Amino acid sequence: MIYKQPGSRLVIRIVLLALEIFFTSYLFFDGQILFGVLVLLIAIYQSYNLYEFLKKAQAEVAQFVESIHYRDFSRYFDVKHAPAELQTLRQGFNEINTTFKVISLEKETQYQYLQKILELVDTGILSYEIETGTIVWMNESLKRLLKIPFLKTIQSLDKRDPALCEVITNLRPGESLVNDIHIERNTLKILMAATAFQTEGKKFKLIAFQNVNEALDETESKAWQKLLRVMTHEIMNSVAPISSLADTLKNRLQHSNELVDDESGTLEDLSLGMETIKRRSEGLLKFAQTYRNLNMITAPNLQKFYVKDLFKTQQRLMLPTLEQKNIDLEIILKEPDLQIEADINLIEQVLINLLLNAMEAIKEIENPKIILTASQSKNNRAAIKVIDNGPGIDDEVLDKIFIPFFSTKKSGSGIGLSLCKQILMLHKGNIQVQSIKNEGTAFILQF
Repeated sequence: MIYKQPGSRLVIRIVLLALEIFFTSYLFFDGQILFGVLVLLIAIYQSYNLYEFLKKAQAEVAQFVESIHYRDFSRYFDVKHAPAELQTLRQGFNEINTTFKVISLEKETQYQYLQKILELVDTGILSYEIETGTIVWMNESLKRLLKIPFLKTIQSLDKRDPALCEVITNLRPGESLVNDIHIERNTLKILMAATAFQTEGKKFKLIAFQNVNEALDETESKAWQKLLRVMTHEIMNSVAPISSLADTLKNRLQHSNELVDDESGTLEDLSLGMETIKRRSEGLLKFAQTYRNLNMITAPNLQKFYVKDLFKTQQRLMLPTLEQKNIDLEIILKEPDLQIEADINLIEQVLINLLLNAMEAIKEIENPKIILTASQSKNNRAAIKVIDNGPGIDDEVLDKIFIPFFSTKKSGSGIGLSLCKQILMLHKGNIQVQSIKNEGTAFILQF
């Protein structure tokens, strides 16, 4: 619509120029040379005027194309002071620029929204060009997960974690798998899913990383709870009558022993056998009752408290044992005002268990030492560490220490660390262990 008026003017100019040329030719053929020259001069002027118009229009178009090329949609073409024949053209350029500006702002807004969403989600996102390996996108969640602040190419990951780099490059679009990755002596189970897309003739791969440790731990914990519930129920239901019956038979044998002359000692042997059955039955009942505690923890009573108060309580509680065993307890708290929202009674139970385990681990070494420390990460997650300088934990044992019934101690029940893990899971946290042979072990409570 905006081009109808200049288009009409251009048509009129061309028609007039054609008529002038035709009229000039007619005058020359008719012998009217003077009038022919005059009309010819007018035609030349009209041609020059048309040339200047097209030249200006070409310059305007060149400026417009330049602004589009550099995406300078803020450029404004002055309409008011432009020649009359270019005013409509400039107005059209301004309207097109305004439309492009709106589209560009919408895309920028969508990009900002997408960027913020990708930064907020817990899922790690990695995108790279397949041919060159250049990293296109790596969100903050993935940086925190892999403890890598920056990656330029996917090949540079090979220097940090060759196994992970191989898994990423071999993961085909549409596939997903759970893989173990090792981050700062911790082993995490990561669910990776890949997809591919193509734009501007280049192919890209996009991979999502999700830490499934907590989900697997929760599933595993629920499975153990169900097993323990069924097992303790069956043991107690089966053993309780045996214990009662053994006690009854023992009493009857003792009564019969008074009435019968048992020179061979058979009744006495039977009485001792019944006593043994009764004692072992009671032991099994106590055993089942002990493991029943794993299912007795209810929802924690959350309240905020200072970590320094928690540490002071532990120090007072453990001081006699520490002095008796000549163990040095060092408390490091760089943030005295650090607070944790948790059930203080349950957390105290966890720390007591870990401190007792640490004392047991370092009882036979020189200069035994335990460090109790706490800190807060950049994402406001508090962590408490119990560190000892003991002999460490063997790698083949490290993955089993949180399993119920598993214990490396001869007199251990295997319930302590399982209980600690369940308590942390109730707090939406987790417990991790790091250990180096002949250097020590650290248990980390993350809230």
